[in-house]
Parts: sequence; C-alpha cells; structure tokens
Amino acid sequence: MRRGYITVFLSLSLTLILSLVFAVIEGARISAIRMKFECVTDIGMNSVLAEYHRELLKQYDLLFVDTSYGGSHPEIANTEAHLYNYTQKNCRPAEGNSLTGGRDFLAMDMGAVEIPEYSVASDENGTVLKRQVTDYMNDYPLGAVLDKIGANVGLLQGFGIDTKDVDGWRRQYEAEIDAIGLPEKETEDGEMEEVPLNNPADFVNATRSSGVLNLVLENPSAVSAVKVDLGDYISHRSKRMTGTGLCAEAVETGGAPNELVFQAYLFEKCGYYGAEMDKSLLKYQMEYIVAGKDTDWQNLEQVAKKLLLWREAANMMYLLSDGAKMAEAQALATALTAVILMPALAEPVKFTILFAWAYVESLQDVKTLLGGGRVPVFKTAADWKTGIGCLKDVKGSLTEDSGGNGLSYKEYLQIMVFLQNAESRTERAMDIMEMDIRQTPGNARFRLDGCFDTYQAHLEVTSRFGYSYEMTRRYGFY
Repeated sequence: MRRGYITVFLSLSLTLILSLVFAVIEGARISAIRMKFECVTDIGMNSVLAEYHRELLKQYDLLFVDTSYGGSHPEIANTEAHLYNYTQKNCRPAEGNSLTGGRDFLAMDMGAVEIPEYSVASDENGTVLKRQVTDYMNDYPLGAVLDKIGANVGLLQGFGIDTKDVDGWRRQYEAEIDAIGLPEKETEDGEMEEVPLNNPADFVNATRSSGVLNLVLENPSAVSAVKVDLGDYISHRSKRMTGTGLCAEAVETGGAPNELVFQAYLFEKCGYYGAEMDKSLLKYQMEYIVAGKDTDWQNLEQVAKKLLLWREAANMMYLLSDGAKMAEAQALATALTAVILMPALAEPVKFTILFAWAYVESLQDVKTLLGGGRVPVFKTAADWKTGIGCLKDVKGSLTEDSGGNGLSYKEYLQIMVFLQNAESRTERAMDIMEMDIRQTPGNARFRLDGCFDTYQAHLEVTSRFGYSYEMTRRYGFY
C-alpha cells in the first residue's frame, strides 16, 4: 500500500513540475521571439543603410541609399523588399542546427514590412540634402571665408553695383544726341547726309554684340564645348519621387541646413573656369549654377556678361570721380563737336565717351579675372589700365594681366552665387551631382530624388506557435 501511495504522489508532483517547466519554456520562447525580433529589426534596418551609394559618398561625401539600386525606376517598394529579405533571412536559422536538432524553437516568419516615412534628398527643395551638407561641413573653417563673402557682397550692394542699369544710363545720353541731331550736307549726287561725328564711342558700341568671351579671350576655341540635355535632370524633371520631408531627429542631431555653408560646400566640390575638375561633365559647374544654361560656353558667357555689367557700373562711378579723366573726355568731346559746329552736343558726347571708356576698362577687368588676376571692386588711379586712346581699337588694346590686387574671379563668382535665388541654386547643384554620378559605371540613370537618408519602418513578425508582434523604428544617417 505504501508503495502505491508514493507512486500516486510522485505522479501528481511530476504533473505540477512538468506544467511549471513547460510554462517556463513557453515564457522563454515568448521572450526569445521578442528579443530576436528586436535584433532582426536592428540588423535589417542597418543592412538597408549599409547599401548607401558609394559614388555619392566618394565624390560628394553624402550618405544616401538609392532606391533604384542601380536601375532606372527608384521607388520605396524596392527598399521594402530589401528590408524584408534581410529580416526574413535572420528570422529563420540555417537547417541542421546542432543545438536544436534541425528544429526551429521560435519558428518566426516576417509578415508585412512597410516604410511609411522616408526623407528623400530633394525633399523641400533639397533641404534634406543641405542638412547633410551642413553636418559634413561642421569641422570646416568657415568663419573667415563667410565673413569675407559677406563683406564683398555688402560692398557691392552698398553702392548698388549689382542693380545699376548701366545700359539704360548710357542710352539716355545717346538719345539726347539723336534728339538734337547732326548737321547735314549735300553729296555730289545731290542727296543730303549727316556730317559724321567720328565719336570713338561708336566704335566701342559696335563691338558690344560680339560677345564678351570673343573679346576677352585670346583663344575662345579653347573654351569647353560640352552640351547637356537639361530635360533629363532634376531641375527640369516634371515627375519626382517625393518623401515625407526633413526628419526632425536628424535636425536635432546634426543641425539645420545653412545656405552659406551650402555655398562653401559647392565651391569645395564643384569646378569653375580656371579650376575645372576631371570628374565633371560640365566643366564650368559653378557657372552653370549661376546661369543654368545647357552648354559650358553659354554659362561662362553669362557669368562674363554679369561681371562686365558690374565692372562697368563700378568703373563709370570711378570715372565720374576722377577730374583728370573727366577733363580728357571733355576735351575730346569739345574737339569733335567743334569740327561739326555743334557745341550743344559736347555734354552728351562727353558722357558717351565716358561710358565707352568704362566699357573698355571693364573688358580689361574681365580679361584679367579670367586670366587669373585680381580686380578691386572700386579702383584708384593706380588700378586703372586703359587710356582714352584705346576706344578705336577695343580688342587690340586689351592686355594679358594675371596680377593686380582686389578680388579674384572665384571671389566675384562667390558673390554671384550668394546673390542667387536659393531654390535655383539648390536645384542646379543637384543637377551637377546627377551629371557627375551618371558618368560612373552602373549609374547611368542615377536620380537624387530616388535617394533617402532617413526612414521609418513598420514590421510585423509571426510565429507558428501562435504569436505575432509589431514594431516601428526609425533609422538614418544622423
């Protein structure tokens, strides 16, 4: 009888003990599923970021994931598929695990994998991209550079050089001459014709349509002849992939985008006339950012024209302050009008001569800048290069000059970029990036609007043992 009582007691005890053991095992399974889901999510989301675009990092020090993965159709569904594959492979162990005898203790499978939020490089007019730029430039010694740019811009704007309508100003005096009119004389054929004034300003004005580069460059044919189809790049693309905008966590960690920092970054990463980069498609990249034309020639020409206008305004202001040069122009105008007995024309003719002189001096300035020299914003008598006798031979009077003091071509270009509309500056900069990346192997259809740097994923996991869990995480380069 006692043996029987002991057997029943042990049976009852074993039932309780086994129930406890199985409960502990099941609790361990639940905890293990949750923990593994955490680990799988971390590994999978980091693996997605590990597929950052190598060429974008190499050339521009930017970390973005290309959702086209070298293809021609960027879309976030491609990244969702990548994330699913990474997490699913980590959910299921290899067959024949020696510890479990080939059986999966957790039997996990990934369910839905969605990426509802992601920050694309071009979101909010490139704000996402500029946030990374600001973060990258954090240790760059920007203070002195930015202060100098600000001072130069202030100097230019303070006197209205960037907005002064020199052509309109000049035409006012030409209109005065036309209003008074020149005397006429009868020809041998009995017809009446105007007596020529022989104003040297007319010779100068005849060259204005020749194109700045043709006048200031010794060998215009050496200018890059590269032409691009702008319709294929982001600034001209009608359909873009868009994300959810700038990530607040990224701003808190790396700081908000800064336009001045972005400008300094562009001059570090992009080439310009006289400092071209081998990697570039368009050789004059900063000029493209300013002008936005489809050829290197047009971009350089537009920048040269703007330089010429600025220099004309500044040089005209100087001439009006220089008594000796004003006297030279007055003497020449008086002599020309005395010959035709029209003293009333002396004053407007004087000013047309001054405008012509300022124009020739400005051509000399542009030639100096493109040749690697320097030109001050405001000149002194010592800085002036041309004489009044140069007006009858404009191109022949221009000389090579790589010296001088004042601002360099790069510094004038920095002022132009600073004064430019931020939206066009950013979009054209993104064009340049696309152009350069597309020249590398496997990136023929690269698009910045298909690249993201931060994303939020919502994942679900199920187990054949009847459990399911969900998780939402945000990862990114910040």
